[in-house]
Amino acid sequence: MIADLFEYKAWADSELLAALRGLPAVTPGETLTPMIRMFNHIHVVDKIFQAHLQGRVHGYTMANTEDTPTLDALSFDIAETDAWYCALSRDATADQLGEVISFQFTDGDAGQMQCEEIMHHVLAHGAYHRGNVGQMLKAIGVAPPRDLFTKFLHTREPARRGS
Repeated sequence: MIADLFEYKAWADSELLAALRGLPAVTPGETLTPMIRMFNHIHVVDKIFQAHLQGRVHGYTMANTEDTPTLDALSFDIAETDAWYCALSRDATADQLGEVISFQFTDGDAGQMQCEEIMHHVLAHGAYHRGNVGQMLKAIGVAPPRDLFTKFLHTREPARRGS
């Protein structure tokens, strides 16, 4: 089931990034920049926890970057990281999912979580902040994509719509 949730995350990220790329050219940069920064925050947190899961240093000192990436560069990086999490969620054994990972948060505090707990955090964190971006879209009169898990399942498996 966790593999399905990461496939859903990758799909939802892609849907929302496509919506941002589709904003009218008249949308001022000030409107798009906070959305990109929010998505960048999601991505940085994904990368931080990826490093924890890999047992390596991530190099981030905060949960965002000072510079704002381009939407195209960010989209590419997110797709790459989402693919990594999809592979991990598909291939991890029960023992690997239960492994306790010790790490440091960007504020210097120590933490410990099971691999599966980290993965659930990544999922929940991303969903929460995609919702923030959706609200930003609504504020400028643009309907965000309906990134519901049910829509994902029925898009991926149209036969589920049958009786």
